[in-house]
Amino acid sequence: MAVTEKAVILARGLGTRMRRADASAHLDAVQARVADNGMKAMIPVGTGRPFLDHALSSLADAGITQVCLVIGPEHDAIRSYYGALPMRRLQVSFATQPTANGTAGAVSAAKAFAGADTVLVMNGDNFYPVDACRELAQLGASGTVGFDLHGLMAGSNIPEERVRQFALLQRDASGFLAGIIEKPDLATYESLLAHSMISMNLWSFTPAIYEACRRVTPSVRGELELQDAVRIAMTELGERFRVLGSAAGVLDLSTRGDIESVAGVLRGQLVDL
Repeated sequence: MAVTEKAVILARGLGTRMRRADASAHLDAVQARVADNGMKAMIPVGTGRPFLDHALSSLADAGITQVCLVIGPEHDAIRSYYGALPMRRLQVSFATQPTANGTAGAVSAAKAFAGADTVLVMNGDNFYPVDACRELAQLGASGTVGFDLHGLMAGSNIPEERVRQFALLQRDASGFLAGIIEKPDLATYESLLAHSMISMNLWSFTPAIYEACRRVTPSVRGELELQDAVRIAMTELGERFRVLGSAAGVLDLSTRGDIESVAGVLRGQLVDL
């Protein structure tokens, strides 16, 4: 399989949780203004550069050369910023998701960018470990990264109660994805965790995913869910997803309370785009 050099970052979210007031969050004026707009990926952290700059630099370290940012029609600030930013390691393009209709809709928006290539797909409000992204890119086929709970807790800024809301990935004896358990209750979570890994929405997709996304129907939340597309790809299209394990951490920038901890970790990181 050919090594993947393309990545799609899902940055269309409404940022509802980021907009919520949080008296415990210590933000400067610029951070507060961007948070008020819900543009999580553009919140300045570390040395003052947008969070997304750090994520893009990390992807370049992993061997990615082309990135598509899936944004909304209202996100002119993101388009203008990256359209004018000099880069030597990455080419950044954009795909517009007209409405925030779910993660499967966001992936579908990047179909033209992907073409016939395998692409990495990830959240725009997470900072993933370079090694996990590199290993997934080298797979060159459908796959995902499953994170170990203890490693995730040790290397992340994510409180355990939030981690317990993430989907669990189950592997078969050959290391392929056997099932996705979403938002399990506490009893189910504890009974399955010993034989499952945690999903942080870091995927490698072949073009088969676009037909699967086309077949997705709205969930109970009224959204087109990427997990449903993966299930359809497995059960209806015969796609197999290799699950790569990782004991590393992932930074999460979902709420105002996350900004300070994320900024602290990224403060010494060089951004090289």
